[in-house]
Amino acid sequence: MSTLAYAAYHHYPPYNVLLGASSSPRNFKLSTSCCCSLSNDPQNRIVLGCGGVFLDFLATVDSYPNPDDKIRTTTFKVQGGGNTGNAMTCAARLGLKPRIISKIADDTQGKAMLEEFEADSVDTTFFVVANGGISPSSYVIVDSQTKTRTSISTFGSPPLVPDDLPRSSLLSALDGARVVYFDGLLHETALVVAREVYPLSHSTSDPTNFFTITRARVLAARQNIPMLVDAESKGEGMDDLLKLAKYAAWTETSSISNALVSMLLKLPTLKFVIVTLGEHGCIMLERSSIDNPQTEKDIDTLLESLNQKKDNSVATPVCFSSSVTKIRAKGIGTVNGRLFVGTAEKIPPSELIDTTGAGDAFIGAVLYAICANMPAEKMLPFACQVAAICCRGLGARTTLPLHADPRLAAKHVIFDASEEKLEYNDEGLDETVPKC
Repeated sequence: MSTLAYAAYHHYPPYNVLLGASSSPRNFKLSTSCCCSLSNDPQNRIVLGCGGVFLDFLATVDSYPNPDDKIRTTTFKVQGGGNTGNAMTCAARLGLKPRIISKIADDTQGKAMLEEFEADSVDTTFFVVANGGISPSSYVIVDSQTKTRTSISTFGSPPLVPDDLPRSSLLSALDGARVVYFDGLLHETALVVAREVYPLSHSTSDPTNFFTITRARVLAARQNIPMLVDAESKGEGMDDLLKLAKYAAWTETSSISNALVSMLLKLPTLKFVIVTLGEHGCIMLERSSIDNPQTEKDIDTLLESLNQKKDNSVATPVCFSSSVTKIRAKGIGTVNGRLFVGTAEKIPPSELIDTTGAGDAFIGAVLYAICANMPAEKMLPFACQVAAICCRGLGARTTLPLHADPRLAAKHVIFDASEEKLEYNDEGLDETVPKC
């Protein structure tokens, strides 16, 4: 499970959370559309990622070994990995122009990673390359029987620190960016980057406050770029990132549904939160600008009503949404918004190879959706479809789809409270968007 936060929080282990407009469980109606269809082409395709990149050594085995076992691999591959590296590669293949802030060493592994990024048109200008040291790497064991994978990671040395990135380089990396993505690693540098783009509206008159001290700097920097944060694990510095976020996720409550409401209440800058649930799809809560919705609903009741609309006979991703309402979490509070439930693609067992990087692919698709101003009803099925395509090959990048992939033009269903008819749309990604 992992969580996604737009503008300041993003991934938590078993799920992803996205904020969306709230809904009412009554008078639901169906409408459909291709999740990949874009109402607007991305005018600004530049996205910046700050976080981890790894070189993955992937080994497929018939079954996970017991202690002291000696077994053979059935497949072996060496490929780039890491949350930021994978998400930016996915974004590039979908037609965006990603940049990465990270650190590697000048060893064989580091050079291999740079070559792979450059082959996918990912901008590596802002990488810090250490003389000597060790580049980050992971050993990934994929169990063919259980369809699970085990990852053993070695972090790079020396680590990236803020002093490695001159402010002139940071401003160049941010120049023209539509979205900045953080995966929760490299927290010290991530906070420096996040504070550079933090909206001026959050500064105060307190002369001891960090944001007051940096007011002139923020003005000069002309920033105010939305941030997407991956909250897969609540590591050091994550709380500070969340306070600056526009999109986020949380797991520190008694339930996923309560976590969604809690995040929007505690983090007022968030626009939406998404929680990914693997084969069970995703849930999204989006804040609404409507001040006084006429209805108030308990979030657990609302979520259950949406889950009941699922049809197990539909293999492609589907999105169910509610209308805008006051969404209440018992003992936590209420928030005006809209709730969305997205289903995952039902992948035939013979086609499911490896789930490594599926969450990163989901994130890469969300980045594309944000740049294209894609509505949540289309964004969620689109991201689930991209993630499912990723699972059909060994490693996080082997089967990441290109912009023109025909599988991104599959039919998808959107369940919406404002429509009474079921329609299908075969449109795919707009052909005017440059392909990789």
